[in-house]
Amino acid sequence: MRILGNILWLLLGGIITALEYFISSIILMITIIGIPFGIQTLKLGVLALWPFGKTTVQSDRSSGCLYIIFNIIWIFIGGIWIALSHLVFGLILYITIIGIPFGNQHFKLAGLALTPFGRDIIDKK
Repeated sequence: MRILGNILWLLLGGIITALEYFISSIILMITIIGIPFGIQTLKLGVLALWPFGKTTVQSDRSSGCLYIIFNIIWIFIGGIWIALSHLVFGLILYITIIGIPFGNQHFKLAGLALTPFGRDIIDKK
């Protein structure tokens, strides 16, 4: 069921948001300062390609102030725009009953797009 959900996900906006992540990752990795942000967007892009069967958890090492600073910078660099695109796709998909699980995934990714630092992506059991 996860494979079918992920294939439908790609058709219902997943490929577009993954492309957003990958393009922003390439742009961020041009500079040395942007490399940590580029690595995060690569992780989020992979999650945006295949989200069913994955979840995010707060990592043990996320209690430092560096993650807070990175998240604040991330919101201004591009996190707000990617989160808004997830919200738009989620609202569009909520129009139909079949689109509700995909809208839920977009809303999950919207929250993650705002504050990605200090989170780990793991497989659901």
